[in-house]
Amino acid sequence: MRREIKALIIEEDNQRCHDLKVIMDFLGEYSVAASSRDWKQRATEGFKSSDEVVAVLIGGIEGDFALETVLADLNAWDSGVPVLLLGEREIKESSDATLRRMVIGNVSLPLSYNQLLGSLHRAQLYREQYENMRDRSKNRDLELFRSLVGDSDCIKNVRKLMAQVADKDVSVLITGESGTGKEVVARNLHYNSQRRQKPFVPVNCGAIPAELLESELFGHEKGAFTGAISSRPGRFEMADGGTLFLDEIGDMPLNMQVKILRVLQERVYERVGGNQVLKADVRIIAATHKHLEKMIEEGSFREDLYYRLNVFPIEMPALRERVEDIPLLLNELIVRLEAEKRGSVKFNSSAIQSLCRHSWAGNVRELANLVERLAITHPDAVIGVQDLPEKLRYIEASDAVQEEESFFLVEQTAAEIPDFGLPSHTLLPNEGIDLKEYLTNLERSLIEQALNDSNSVVARAAEKLNIRRTTLVEKMRKYGLQRE
Repeated sequence: MRREIKALIIEEDNQRCHDLKVIMDFLGEYSVAASSRDWKQRATEGFKSSDEVVAVLIGGIEGDFALETVLADLNAWDSGVPVLLLGEREIKESSDATLRRMVIGNVSLPLSYNQLLGSLHRAQLYREQYENMRDRSKNRDLELFRSLVGDSDCIKNVRKLMAQVADKDVSVLITGESGTGKEVVARNLHYNSQRRQKPFVPVNCGAIPAELLESELFGHEKGAFTGAISSRPGRFEMADGGTLFLDEIGDMPLNMQVKILRVLQERVYERVGGNQVLKADVRIIAATHKHLEKMIEEGSFREDLYYRLNVFPIEMPALRERVEDIPLLLNELIVRLEAEKRGSVKFNSSAIQSLCRHSWAGNVRELANLVERLAITHPDAVIGVQDLPEKLRYIEASDAVQEEESFFLVEQTAAEIPDFGLPSHTLLPNEGIDLKEYLTNLERSLIEQALNDSNSVVARAAEKLNIRRTTLVEKMRKYGLQRE
């Protein structure tokens, strides 16, 4: 369900203050208008609590009530409220970093319908993210693992397993093909455990030469070997109190497997060339793309170490096993690119359909590389099948338009859409679905596809959807969809 945007307007000019209030009313959003002198009183009267306020729009401020003063008061009132500045005014570089962080953007004057909607939507996302982070320490649920994007059953199961084991101080073994996100899982487990205030130390066992791995893990004393001109702590010491992530544990040589087993059993170790016994207060999370059971049969991996590591197994699914998550993954990757100011790109429905037919040997890493490459070669463009690398073109460009007419790929709810067919072929799951939510998601997805396929020309997208342009504009406002 869409959350109503409630805004606080702070403006000294009475006429502009009134005009802003009228515009917000026209948009169907609730707002409270005030001056810099009485905004706190008006906000107390107009909102049940500060948590309701999604955005604060600040215009002209006079006299002693400087922008920094108002921001400081807002921060004391609610440190998570995002601020939008009207016009070209800016907060001074010398201002406190906390106050600068509150300002998430400017809204040009005179006001543009699309820009204002987009800015309010961005503020809404900022507010929601802040609330999620604030609630993290109170409620540990599956929302903690949103970086593992997807609604497929297999990825939901991964998030469920992570929620069960995150705050349990036991060893975890993460298996799965390269590029499926094993380190993402490990980092999530650490940052949502009781050890989150301590270091997370990753070690790629396959990237370190066998003769150096012991020193890398346990450290060494001065003179322990040629070139050891000083003592050096190892990764176990660096991770003291935190989490040690042993990536590609299947590449660890047998002699090191014995020493790791001892640490797991006795929780002690010595530096190379030393005799002082050091305690190992670390949680071990291991990962591998290899089949350890087969390696045990071949004698290249110790069975006792396997059972020490495999206290709680988590298997990461390959991307080809959850193709319904590809649209969500694309959106997440694009959002990250935009947040890092590394460009942007969009995909039309035919391109998404073509990507869903690829086998993705490199999994999510391969998909991420594709998005980054296209953002460079086709900046801010809408990618069609003809723009994809040749090996990813599973639909002929000439047939793309025809196939789009029967292709619907939406954010999945509990329902399944076999073979990407028409909605009339959708199967109702045994447990049922929320029909209103399902239809809302379907409508939003189709509108986004129509806009992408029409290069964001609203009139053309409305024609594609067989609705009036004004109706489409209203639905875009409803779903917070912005098109420049």
